[in-house]
Amino acid sequence: MDKAAGRLTVFFEGPFWVGVFERGDGGRLSAAKVTFGAEPKDYEIYNFILNHYYDLRFSPAVDAVIKTEKKNPKRIHRDIKKKMANVGIGTKSQQALKLQQEQIKTERKGRTREQKKADVQRQFELKQQKKKGKHRGR
Repeated sequence: MDKAAGRLTVFFEGPFWVGVFERGDGGRLSAAKVTFGAEPKDYEIYNFILNHYYDLRFSPAVDAVIKTEKKNPKRIHRDIKKKMANVGIGTKSQQALKLQQEQIKTERKGRTREQKKADVQRQFELKQQKKKGKHRGR
């Protein structure tokens, strides 16, 4: 039976505080990025998770190894200190977010291309109607 794991990393990036939700399931990892703005309090983050978690758009899953081994509490505390000192997000998360960004970009390009084609066709039809209107029957 596969285990599902989730993690939220909140860090300061430029003028805003950003949260990265990572979701691991069966050796696959997907991520979602959220901009909080001002530094969020613990209760605000908890509230956000309760109210908006299912609204998040997670990236497509990438292969990742999820380790679930027991650690010494002192080791866990040291690791947390290291992560707090190290600004940034995990490389797998970055890959997942980049993949999501590329997907959204291609979808947007396709929509605008179709919209431009429809616009050109509409203009062409308007010109044809105008021509027919000017043509005085013979």
